[in-house]
Amino acid sequence: MLYSLITGACGYLGGAFAFELAARGEPLYLTGRSEERLLARAAQIRERFPAACVRCFPCDLADGASRKAFFAHCEGEGVRFCRLVYAAGADVQKAFSRYTEEKLAFQARVNFEGAVSFARFFLSRAELDGTAELLAVGSVSSLVPMPYFALYSATKKALEQFFSALRTELTGKAKVCCVRPGAIPTRDDVKEYIRAQGLWGRLAALPPETVVKRALAAVRKNKRAPVIGLWNKLMHAATALLPLSLKMRFIAARWSKTQKDAF
Repeated sequence: MLYSLITGACGYLGGAFAFELAARGEPLYLTGRSEERLLARAAQIRERFPAACVRCFPCDLADGASRKAFFAHCEGEGVRFCRLVYAAGADVQKAFSRYTEEKLAFQARVNFEGAVSFARFFLSRAELDGTAELLAVGSVSSLVPMPYFALYSATKKALEQFFSALRTELTGKAKVCCVRPGAIPTRDDVKEYIRAQGLWGRLAALPPETVVKRALAAVRKNKRAPVIGLWNKLMHAATALLPLSLKMRFIAARWSKTQKDAF
């Protein structure tokens, strides 16, 4: 049996991926930081889809030892995978001077180091016959360096570049995609952040379920790094020729007024 491995399964977006794939009858292997929340998520899925095959094991993506324990557990059980969905992410947004060393390391490790680590492990447990899928959730924040969202946009750019390069390395062996959605209304602080951005934020945002369906369709078609959402595509095209310095000043003026950190 081949499983879809989903990181961040305790969260809103990871949960949306889990429910969508369960609805399609696919076996799931879920991971997240909290074992209690993972078990609750698995129970929710089985309640909605009684025939669903759901397994789970906790993992702190920012902790190398925790990742090794997860990998060893899967290897010990002989688990094989057909798809990796790297939906985990830490969307900390604030002035860089307000970061602690611990928060800096946490965000960089979850957003990038964990994704690279899980991609390597996934490839060791997948059938590389052209059907395997590696899907990473990036962000439109990677399109331009973002003052007051600097570390997040940088890690999402790194994620995009890594998966884009990996896509070429795995030509004919696996499909690789890093989707770039805008804001996704999930936690209450994220919803407030979208409201604070006014019309701009509302137009750029898409529900988790919509992002999930479009992301799964994109990796199935082996797209490299598609921007998700018509408004996001239009804004990217419309501002492509503007000087980078002008775009960053505009971003700084807007993003300096808001802050979010739920991690």
